[in-house]
Amino acid sequence: MKKKLGFDYMVLVVAFSICLCLICVSAAKQENPQHKQQLRFGKNGEFKILQVADMHYGDGKSTPCEDVLPSQFQGCSDLNTTAFIRRMILAEKPNFIVFTGDNIFGFDATDAVRSLNAAFAPAIALNIPWAAVLGNHDQESTLSREGVMKHVVGLKNTLAKVNPAEAHIIDGFGNYNLEIGGVQGTGFENKSVLNLYFLDSGDYSTVPSIPGYDWIKPSQQLWFQQTSKKLQRAYMNEPVAQKAPAPGLVYFHIPLPESASFDSSNFTGVKQEGISSATVNSGFFTTMVEAGDVKAVFNGHDHLNDFCGKLTGIQLCYAGGFGYHAYGKAGWSRRARVVVASLEKTENGGWGDVKSIRTWKRLDDQHLTPIDGQVLWSKSFGGNFSLAYGLPYSFASVITY
Repeated sequence: MKKKLGFDYMVLVVAFSICLCLICVSAAKQENPQHKQQLRFGKNGEFKILQVADMHYGDGKSTPCEDVLPSQFQGCSDLNTTAFIRRMILAEKPNFIVFTGDNIFGFDATDAVRSLNAAFAPAIALNIPWAAVLGNHDQESTLSREGVMKHVVGLKNTLAKVNPAEAHIIDGFGNYNLEIGGVQGTGFENKSVLNLYFLDSGDYSTVPSIPGYDWIKPSQQLWFQQTSKKLQRAYMNEPVAQKAPAPGLVYFHIPLPESASFDSSNFTGVKQEGISSATVNSGFFTTMVEAGDVKAVFNGHDHLNDFCGKLTGIQLCYAGGFGYHAYGKAGWSRRARVVVASLEKTENGGWGDVKSIRTWKRLDDQHLTPIDGQVLWSKSFGGNFSLAYGLPYSFASVITY
């Protein structure tokens, strides 16, 4: 009798263990953003990204606006930021949204979870896939930087990751990449034709002899190099080989020192404040140049800058300040950046590789006015294009290819 009970007990333990493992695997799949949905180009051959920089979300309705006109101040709050995101989504219908840091403003967000939920609520409510990176203020509320990213990756529709699984040692939180597939039903539907890289640019230097902001560390750069090489090798893979490696776009919060290389003669947009980069140059710009696939970098942090300038083949772009609780300039509209990658037509009428990457910004005014349209990168220069409302844009100073 004792032997039989022992055998039965062992069977129950094994069965329970198997069930527990299956539950854990199932839960892991549900929590893994990659199982939620795959990004791909639309049937129109385009992929549109909305960049939202520096929301500085606080406690919602009770958090007042900063740097607005006296006529705008009454009743102005974080809810104006929420309304702006919603208007942008409805107007542009983006395939994807990237929040590039300082999503919440720590000292005025008394509950980080509640503020993060409110900040990302429009993207979630309108069912748009999105991702986020950390700025220098996100951890100043009730969660650490790791805690913020862990909460972000658990929210609906996000494709963000705390860190790449293959990187056992890496600085920061929120280093990851996403692959954008071609149009469904084409030879490239399961291949990446556009690569997105996201990095944690940190908050503040922890080195006593180096004051100021943080920078992208060697461990992060190594991960970027390895990921870029892997993705670039994939273009020759079956079922259909691409003509060239897919172009890459990079998103992080704090700009690089190289963003100070421009003046009004060689950028599109405005520069109204100094470049608040780290006081040391980590060499990440050189790392991207050497990688060869990066066409543009997108930052936030300096709210009064919204320009794009090309340096050594890479466009360095600001989005301009988005949030109403963030510092700004009274009379200078809050704004957001839109980026559209377009595929080329193949000889048989299908869709091939990316042929161009364009951008413009929209202002939070009565008409969501589009401004500063430009071609960031193209296989062959096309001159100009039209924005919403049929507005033509000419690019006398657009980059050469």
